[in-house]
Amino acid sequence: MGRGRVQLRRIENKISRQVTFSKRRTGLLKKAHEISVLCDADVALIVFSNKGKLFEYSNDSSMERIIERYERHLSAERQLVPTDSESQANWSLECPKLMSTIEALQRNLRYFREEELGPLSLRDLQLLEQQIDNSLKCIRTRKNKLMHESISELQKKEKTLQDQNNMLAKKLKDNEKTQTEYAQCEQQNLAQNSSSFIQPPPPATIQFPSLTIGGNYQAKEGANKEAETQSQPSTNTVIPPWMLRHVNR
Repeated sequence: MGRGRVQLRRIENKISRQVTFSKRRTGLLKKAHEISVLCDADVALIVFSNKGKLFEYSNDSSMERIIERYERHLSAERQLVPTDSESQANWSLECPKLMSTIEALQRNLRYFREEELGPLSLRDLQLLEQQIDNSLKCIRTRKNKLMHESISELQKKEKTLQDQNNMLAKKLKDNEKTQTEYAQCEQQNLAQNSSSFIQPPPPATIQFPSLTIGGNYQAKEGANKEAETQSQPSTNTVIPPWMLRHVNR
């Protein structure tokens, strides 16, 4: 079975109580030192024994400085959180003021609704009219301010939309220019391709020299004879048969 919970109560034996105090005091001082080192905290520990002997611990800061800091903090909390008697006194003073303020507001609200205007004097009516005029001025001022802010916002939106419209128009113009240049390039390519398909003219005939010895001379002589034959009239005529008979006789 596990160890049961130890009930805390005063140790009746004086010697045992003194031994326990000495052990627990040493452990408490050790824990205070550990938390000041590990957590970088300002720790001040004050212990009085049953005989009135003082045991204290403080980290690098002095005990007096830590106690002074504690007192300042405690006084500040007391100022922020008043006691019950002070709070009740304050509420007793504030309650009539709040009640009178609520009553005045309700009365003005009835006046604004045109209720209970009969018992008002001329001075009261003038004051009420002045209050209404002041309220209308505040309302108009607020309304004009909101309208100016709305107009400014709309103008900013209009400028933004105009800039976007100009940007889109510029992009559209650039796209049209690119498409036009692309179409011109396509037409030039088609023209060049169609011209390349036209058949070239036949090559000129090249006359090679004859390899026969004296071929040039014979060719020239034959050409001269043909020219003379064509230039001279023909002397060979056909003789009719009757003339041949006379010649034979």
